[in-house]
Amino acid sequence: MDRKQFRLGSGGGGNERSNRFKSFGFIALLILFGLVIYAAFNQPSQLKEVPFSQVVSDANSGNLQKITVDGNQLLITPKGETKPTAKSFKEEGSSIYQQGLQQGKVEVEVKPRSSGGGFWGQLAISILPVIIIAFILILMFRSAQGQGQQALSFGKSRARLYGNEKDKITFADVAGNEESKQDLQEVVEFLKYPKKFEGVGAKIPKGVLLVGPPGTGKTLLARAVAGEANAPFFSISGSEFVEMFVGVGASRVRDLFNKAKKNAPCIIFIDEIDAVGRRRGSGMGGGHDEREQTLNQILVEMDGFEQGQNIIVLAATNRSDVLDPALLRPGRFDRRVNIDLPDRKDRKLILETHFKDKPISKNVNLETLAAKTAGSSGADLANIANEAAILAARNDRKVIENEDVVAAFERVAIGPERKSKILSDKEKELTAYHEAGHAVVGHVLPDSDMVHKVTIIQRGPTGGVTWFIPPEDKSYHSIIEFKDVLARMLGGRVAEELVYGPDRVTTGAGSDLQKAAELARDMIVNQGMGKELRDQVFHVDEGMIIEKLVHERQYSDETAKLIDDEVENLIREAGQRARAVLKVNMTKLEELKKALLDKETLEAEEVIKILQGSVMPKAAALY
Repeated sequence: MDRKQFRLGSGGGGNERSNRFKSFGFIALLILFGLVIYAAFNQPSQLKEVPFSQVVSDANSGNLQKITVDGNQLLITPKGETKPTAKSFKEEGSSIYQQGLQQGKVEVEVKPRSSGGGFWGQLAISILPVIIIAFILILMFRSAQGQGQQALSFGKSRARLYGNEKDKITFADVAGNEESKQDLQEVVEFLKYPKKFEGVGAKIPKGVLLVGPPGTGKTLLARAVAGEANAPFFSISGSEFVEMFVGVGASRVRDLFNKAKKNAPCIIFIDEIDAVGRRRGSGMGGGHDEREQTLNQILVEMDGFEQGQNIIVLAATNRSDVLDPALLRPGRFDRRVNIDLPDRKDRKLILETHFKDKPISKNVNLETLAAKTAGSSGADLANIANEAAILAARNDRKVIENEDVVAAFERVAIGPERKSKILSDKEKELTAYHEAGHAVVGHVLPDSDMVHKVTIIQRGPTGGVTWFIPPEDKSYHSIIEFKDVLARMLGGRVAEELVYGPDRVTTGAGSDLQKAAELARDMIVNQGMGKELRDQVFHVDEGMIIEKLVHERQYSDETAKLIDDEVENLIREAGQRARAVLKVNMTKLEELKKALLDKETLEAEEVIKILQGSVMPKAAALY
């Protein structure tokens, strides 16, 4: 196992050597450049050559300043000059005085003869550049060879191999998801004790698909499987298979599965498999599309495992509805593990896990926080814990107080406060009426959620927030519950209309109207909750945009008109119900508005106290 892992990771040494050779090449270039500069500046200037007899004649006549004797070469400096301007040569074996020069007529400087150093210096200057150039050519050849090897490794898998980490994650580190962990525990046992299952004729599952909303811990559970199984774990993202060149992804798939077979028993984990596993035959890209070629290779590899290889493919996605049916059939992904949003009990366990290593005060109530965070994923809860720690540090506290936890929860759920933006008195009053309208309608209607907080301080993109939290987790919702939610959404716009008049309503309700329209259309199209179209659904997968473009709609224009009419009727009814509630509770609306202008933020207890005595309108006024 260790030798295999070393061999798989040996590419880093090649990069190190390549970088070292590049450094040597740069140094060699600097040396060559220095030698060229030295040779250029060390070359004697071009002097004209004169006969020796003329040198003797000029010297004896007093026209020369200096004669420098360098071996047989004479450098001549005339009167008034500081540097030699000519050169000449004397006879070998005799001095210039013996050849006619009179003593005392000119200054004579005799340079000592070197013992051969000049020759070796000239030789070095001549040979060294050739050696350096040859060395640079060798480096260039090596670099080209390395690039060729990289080109050949273009189709190699980029999966990362895990298995010997010190800080392994196990199922004990994953809070909640007990059913999912039980399903995956069997995968671990398959890898650890294959004979236990083969003895009763059970086949090891080839693939396990983890499906769930974003942030629910799919990747974390896959890492826990690797930690529990204590087996090699190849991890890769679906997008890492796909390249612009057709066939590269398929080559990487083949290489990945070949490595897995050499390291069996092991696990292959493909995160976000929908990047390559989307349904084929969409009409775009053709049969030679790179993504489809990659998917075809995955299908072949998963269905072509040799018996006894003990290789299991784990894959994670939050869009299982767009996956190709051939990928989901038994024999490829034999198991599907659904990882849902945590319930209240699991949320408390997750919060305890994330606060375990943080200093928290005794007044922090994680049970209450778990009750408030219905619909939050594990990633949301981790973010709340981190934000609470950041707020405590910002306030120079050594421990996390309950107010830090509450502020962190609100920051994550509805956005940070924007106290720096000052509203005018008129805008502040308008916002107070608007938020009070939401609160009154939501409080009075019996199937609406409970008011948690009302504020006219801007949070995120909104001018104010009326926050409703369900008292318990819900799996199902009725038509009347949805209708109460729609009326609650329109409560702000209707309150503006009743106070200022129908022509004075503002853009503050834009987000409310958009969400109300989306909910109403979902009721009709996906849930079959219309009057004329009761128990009929017209679902169109929003993720399959290409299918929307190339496939015909599955219902007629008349039905589309009916859907639009049903949505309009739901919105009109919601406005009518909100108007009926507010008309009989205008006094409470004014009281809540005044309290908001005074305090800016009201907690649930304060809102409930103000709205005590609010009345429910007669049923005839609601419908």
